[in-house]
Amino acid sequence: MRAPTRGNGPKRSGVRTAPAGSRNGHGTDGRTRGHGDTRGSRPCSRITPQASKRKRENPGGAGAAPRYICTYYDVIEYLNISSHSKLHTHILPKTHWKEPMEVMMDFMLIAILSVAEKLQTVTFYFVLSLEWTNTFATWDPRDFCNISKIVLPMDSFWSPPIFILERVNEQKSNLEYIVVTHNGTFNASLPFQVTLTCSLMILKFPFDTQTCNMSIASFLYPVTDLSLKVKRTPAEMLVNSQSFFLTDGEWKFTNLSINEYIEEMDDGEFPVITYMISMKRRPTLYILNLILPTCALYLLDMAVLFGPSSLEEKISFQISIILGSSMLAVILNNMLPTSSNEPPIIVLFFLGTFLLMIMAVLDTFFLLHHQHKSLRLGKAFGTVQQGVHTKPPMTNQAMKHPTKTTQEKVQQTKPCWKTPEQDPVLIVLEKVLLYSHFFLSLFFFAVISIKWSS
Repeated sequence: MRAPTRGNGPKRSGVRTAPAGSRNGHGTDGRTRGHGDTRGSRPCSRITPQASKRKRENPGGAGAAPRYICTYYDVIEYLNISSHSKLHTHILPKTHWKEPMEVMMDFMLIAILSVAEKLQTVTFYFVLSLEWTNTFATWDPRDFCNISKIVLPMDSFWSPPIFILERVNEQKSNLEYIVVTHNGTFNASLPFQVTLTCSLMILKFPFDTQTCNMSIASFLYPVTDLSLKVKRTPAEMLVNSQSFFLTDGEWKFTNLSINEYIEEMDDGEFPVITYMISMKRRPTLYILNLILPTCALYLLDMAVLFGPSSLEEKISFQISIILGSSMLAVILNNMLPTSSNEPPIIVLFFLGTFLLMIMAVLDTFFLLHHQHKSLRLGKAFGTVQQGVHTKPPMTNQAMKHPTKTTQEKVQQTKPCWKTPEQDPVLIVLEKVLLYSHFFLSLFFFAVISIKWSS
């Protein structure tokens, strides 16, 4: 007996014949376009061995022809990418050599990773989106089961070379792919982690706002061959960047502006797009660690100066406070750059506070010197008084019955010099020095506050 055959319909080979009048399944005239691609062909009319194996059974009922499911490999074969040489990926895909190719550019800042004041560098993490058109890489989605997009490696086709002028160091991502649309539109989203040189103006540190430039250009193609354009307005880029901003550290991303210009060089004119990124420092950490401790030490110094302690004790306390303030100045010195056109205001703040503390010590030394001098003068004056008003010898009768005149003479022989605490000159001098020091301190802090707030 013969074994029954599977299926109800006739057995088909799984390969569809080419349309009438075609040559080798490539249309009527077999003309190619693009990079060796065939024009007028229907690539889905032939079945690969894998597809033939998957679709060997008849899903549509008895007598129905097998249906072929398209794949991305069909689009790649149609675009003839596998036969591309590396030379094609470096040739500018222009249809007319006199018309410049337009590349649309979009920028989105993701994070501000670090700012090095001493090195004058800043590290950004951002995404740069590029869009251009390659008319030699198109297809009809109806011929490929409505496949309209395909993702390919970056080196499959030509892509615009990008240079960042302020770049010091760069870490590129391995995810370098492009999205190719059926109409020839190419989209590439490239993440960058770049360290840039930036002129950091630290005059108002830590209440400063910095603006760093990032200039993007393509110096391989002049403006007659390649044109760089921004895709969106700076306000739209700012809103988009702030919505995706990841870091919430020391710096806050505040503004973004764009400058488009033509850079003239010896070998031609080249388009340049400069993104000006503005960021503001959050000063809370520096206020708590540097400014408030310095102000607290100075208030303690003023309290010691106006306190009731002896002058010797005041000097020892004031020297200890100066040593504590110098430690904070060392911490500040490790953070600020070694050279600057103008000293930062916080340096003037620390220097002025340090000088005021030293002036308080000098005032205390002056008062102590005047006190010792007054003490020596008082002792000498008392000795002279005791030598002049020497008591006369008294008889036994006078000692038993002292008269009123005798009592007055005895009272006159008592020393009449005053102690240093009761010296009116020292008291007036101390008040003058203390209050002048106090008002000088108020004037200094008012000037520093105005400079920081202006």
